[in-house]
Amino acid sequence: MRAVRQGRDGSSSERSRLERLMQESVRISPAPGSHSPAWRASVTLLVGLVALAVTGHIELAAYACFGTFASIYGGRQPLRGRWRTQAAAGALMCVAVLCGALVATSSHRAWLVVPVAAVWAAAGSMLSDRFVLRPPGPMFPVFAVATCAALPVTLSGVAVAVGVAVAAALIAVLLGLLEERLIGSGAPVEVSRGDVRVDHATAVVVAVLVAGAVSTALGLSHTYWAMVAAAVPFGVTGLMAQTTRGLQRVVGTVVGLVLAAVLLSVSLPALVVAVVVAALQAVTELLVGRHYGLALVAITPLSLLMVQLGHPQPVGDLLWSRLAETLLGVVVGLAAALALREFRRR
Repeated sequence: MRAVRQGRDGSSSERSRLERLMQESVRISPAPGSHSPAWRASVTLLVGLVALAVTGHIELAAYACFGTFASIYGGRQPLRGRWRTQAAAGALMCVAVLCGALVATSSHRAWLVVPVAAVWAAAGSMLSDRFVLRPPGPMFPVFAVATCAALPVTLSGVAVAVGVAVAAALIAVLLGLLEERLIGSGAPVEVSRGDVRVDHATAVVVAVLVAGAVSTALGLSHTYWAMVAAAVPFGVTGLMAQTTRGLQRVVGTVVGLVLAAVLLSVSLPALVVAVVVAALQAVTELLVGRHYGLALVAITPLSLLMVQLGHPQPVGDLLWSRLAETLLGVVVGLAAALALREFRRR
């Protein structure tokens, strides 16, 4: 009888966890303060892409995108002094671009980027913990390093890549300063300090290493998507939240691929694509704090359009690669998150 009762209790517990998971997966949260980073990120990206398109260097679009990420940090902080957080984030992203571009000069970049991205995953995780960065986690630095490493360049090209990223980050910071001057109020920002979770950083490193190694060994064409997807669950804490984030990543990507297929099937001028990408960036920032899965519906076509701007490739192969590497990365990331929970239990 005790065994039967335990079996029923276990079954009930599993159903309860599954119900909670489904509830969390569809729950839409309020996201106060999202309009400010949305317009800054959109305007910054638009200015950078238009400038590159007009000058005939749209292949540098990825570097401008990573510099633009400076604008999304500190979005919910008081306006006064927030530019300092954005400047620090911009500097971090530019160093990540530099590191990735240096890796890209090597003929062994496909494998070399895997341990390099893992080191950045550890650094990004610990910096996020220590300075309580928002958005949290190491995803953006890993994204920058891994993507830039996949774009072959010469040493002179490294300087160009970093220059483009720095210019975009400066625009983002200047827009933040302008916003502060026009409508700034409240007390200055005080830098928060948090505790560094070494076990959490270790789990991220393992996830990025495994996802990158498996993706490279399988010969998949966009290894950085797998490594980024593996880091995604670690932007939140708790296995339930991490599992929810992983599922939202997959479902949002699948829906986003449909929209991406439509946009990629139409031959648009580079300037028009720049406007569409900037609009998708704004939508992303408006949605990401409310529901991560909905944000992925915009993030997915945004990412694929950026790839096609700089390095056009067959649309079918691009869509398949995004799906396959997302699935691989999420599975590896959630396995690492589960292992982390078991480690903490013991």
